[in-house]
Amino acid sequence: MKKTKIEDINRNIYDIKNKDEYEFKIKKGLSKDIVEEISAKKNEPSWMRDFRLKALDVYNSLKLPTWGPDLSCLNMDEIATYVKPKTKLSNSWDDVDEDIKNTFDKLGIPEAEKKSLAGVGAQYDSEVVYHSMKEELKKQGVIYTDMETAVNEYPELVKKYFMKCVPVYDHKFVALHGAVWSGGSFVYVPKNVKVDIPLQSYFRLNSKEAGQFEHTLIIVEEGASLHFIEGCSAPKYNKVNLHAGCVELYVKDNAYLRYSTIENWSKNMLNLNTKKAIVGKNAKMEWVSGSFGSKISMLYPMSILDGEGAQTEYTGISFASTGQNLDNGFKVVHNAKNTSSLVNAKSISKNGGKCTYRSLVRINENAKNSKSSVSCESLMLDDISISDTIPTNDIRTDDAQFSHEAKIGKISDKTIFYLMSRGMTEEDAKAMIVRGFAYEVSKELPVEYAVEMNNLINLELEGAIG
Repeated sequence: MKKTKIEDINRNIYDIKNKDEYEFKIKKGLSKDIVEEISAKKNEPSWMRDFRLKALDVYNSLKLPTWGPDLSCLNMDEIATYVKPKTKLSNSWDDVDEDIKNTFDKLGIPEAEKKSLAGVGAQYDSEVVYHSMKEELKKQGVIYTDMETAVNEYPELVKKYFMKCVPVYDHKFVALHGAVWSGGSFVYVPKNVKVDIPLQSYFRLNSKEAGQFEHTLIIVEEGASLHFIEGCSAPKYNKVNLHAGCVELYVKDNAYLRYSTIENWSKNMLNLNTKKAIVGKNAKMEWVSGSFGSKISMLYPMSILDGEGAQTEYTGISFASTGQNLDNGFKVVHNAKNTSSLVNAKSISKNGGKCTYRSLVRINENAKNSKSSVSCESLMLDDISISDTIPTNDIRTDDAQFSHEAKIGKISDKTIFYLMSRGMTEEDAKAMIVRGFAYEVSKELPVEYAVEMNNLINLELEGAIG
């Protein structure tokens, strides 16, 4: 039988790149002077500058992770941690720099806003260049703005929550983020307010040999609800780029949050993102994640179920091809009784790509009558690709229900034969199997919001045999 071949995602749209022009680009490397210069460029209050410097000290005290993919290709002396684009933050799309606006137009962002979104934020390199929100949400007390604005206009809220969910000592790249963060989104949904139409932020890194360190902070108060969408992309360069963003989510009692992410970085990107949610009593946190592109990815969203009856669900898919090592997964800690978690993770690897599912499920002693179910499935499309499952299950009470199921395999010859006996060609049969494998995850993703999301979920499975 001929070797299965599934075409790579067509990146023609995402690999468009503008000239590497900017208003300011900080010198490469990482030092106290660089951190202080970033803070000064932003006219930050002293408490934020001091926070950055403390985070830098933590960064310098921590070692690189000793597990997971090899990160020896990362040299911080070759990374510029702050790039200010040649445009100012605007709430009018017409006022955005023409080159930047054209890039987002081609990615489908303004069109998505017109059709489906309650608010949009767009970040280019290190700064948010556009932000808008529907007037009716403002009247309900919803806050949706960029993080720099939040630091200055809502300092007490930011001080209360900023890097409390994800403290800087979590690991080396969280500390790095704390020192050089820039851009990102701040969302506050007041008590009992239901945001029925999603909000979306899109992050675009254009500059080569640079890093993007956006910070997303979302607070959904008691009884409120929100769906937030995050999209990311970058053109391909021959040198390493770095993404080390941070997402902090606070889902209060009886609240609901769905966080949908499409990470579509180029294959020279190291994606070392950190995401965590704290979930209150009878609240629900849903993660929907698509991980594509990236040379290396280390991404493990986490839910901490602190309130009785708290729930979380994770639905994710990764697709790795030549030269990619995607080390993704999910972490959940049950800290209260009657909590529940449901994990459905899938991966596809081809042409020597490597996918790893790395997870943690911890049910603590006080989490009586809690339930957790984990399912991870991997599909390898050839004999040279790699797929691993590395779960850590820490169950500290007998009064709990836990199940873990893992499946790793190739396309079934018997299934191919059956579909061909029903009149399908071999290539159509194989493409159908891959689409079906991805469907349970892809149906949860908000494909209607942008051209990029449609392309990623369809996975561009044109041609199945080679």
